[in-house]
Amino acid sequence: MWSDFCKSLARLFAPAAFAALTAGAALAADPCADHVPQPKPQNASRDIVGQDIDQITERGYMTFAVYEDHAPYSWEDRGQPRGVDVEIARLIAAYIGVEARFRFVAAGENLDADLRHNIWQGPILGGAVSNVMLRVPYDSSFQCRVEQVVFPGQYQVESLAIAYSEASYPDSKPVPAYFRFDTVAVENDSIADFYLTSFAGGQTAAGVRRYPSMQAAMAALNAGEVMAAMGPLAQLEYFAADGVAIHQPPLPGLARSQWTLGAAVHFAYRPLSYTVGDAVTEALSDGRIAGIFAAYGLTHKPPEW
Repeated sequence: MWSDFCKSLARLFAPAAFAALTAGAALAADPCADHVPQPKPQNASRDIVGQDIDQITERGYMTFAVYEDHAPYSWEDRGQPRGVDVEIARLIAAYIGVEARFRFVAAGENLDADLRHNIWQGPILGGAVSNVMLRVPYDSSFQCRVEQVVFPGQYQVESLAIAYSEASYPDSKPVPAYFRFDTVAVENDSIADFYLTSFAGGQTAAGVRRYPSMQAAMAALNAGEVMAAMGPLAQLEYFAADGVAIHQPPLPGLARSQWTLGAAVHFAYRPLSYTVGDAVTEALSDGRIAGIFAAYGLTHKPPEW
C-alpha cells in the first residue's frame, strides 16, 4: 500500500539517485539534455476508447484513477469516495459537465508502472485505463522521459514536516539532529525514512521507528510510543491528535523537501489535458481548491509558476 507522499518521491527516483538528492546535487540546466525518445503506444489496449473529450461529454462521465487507502487524499468510506483528490476530480468533471467516476488503484513498482497501467496501456490483468490520474509528482526531467503521458493541472506543493509531542518538547521544536537520541516514526521506505537513516553519516538511524503507513506512524506518536514523526505535511496535519504540534525546520543535506503534484493524461488526448489544466487553474484562482484543503483541516500550498 502506498500511503505516503514521500514514497512517491522514492518511487520516482531510483535508489542511487536519492544519494544525489541528499547530497544537494543541482538539477541539470537542461532537464531534457539526456532525453531518449520513448516508444509511443500503438493499439495498446481496446479500453483506450472513451478517452477523447467529445466521447467523454457524449457518454456523460469521466474516470479518475486515485490511490487507494491514501487519506487524506483518496480513500473509500463505506463505499463512498472521499478525500482531497476526490473533490478535485469532481471539480474537473463539473467543469467539463460530466460525472466523476473513480478507480481506486494500488501503487505499482514505480511511477512509470502506475502511469502505464492507469493512463496509457492498461493493467496487466483486466481493467481499463482512466481518463485522468491524480496526485502525480511533476518533474521536468521525468516529463521528458515519459512521453506517453502529459502532466496538466498542478494543484499542490507537498512538503516534508515533523510532528512532535508537545509534552516531549516543551521548550523547543525537534530538528533532525535530535533523533540521534529521540525516537521518530516514519513510513517504511519513504523519503523521510531514507533521509533520517542516512543523515549525518547515519547518526540518526538509531531513533527511527518504521511503520507500514503514515497513519500508523502518527497513531504511534498520538499514543506516546514515539516522540516525533516525519512525513508529508498534509498527512501529519490530518492524523495529528491533541497535544501534537507540527513544524517545518530546515532539512540539511536534502536538496528537495517539497514536490509539485498534479494530474496525468494520455499524450494523445491534448484537448482533454488542456481542459483539465483550465479546470484546475480556475479552481485555484477562485479559491475552491484551497477550500477543499481547509475542509479537511489541511494547509494548501499552491504551485509557484
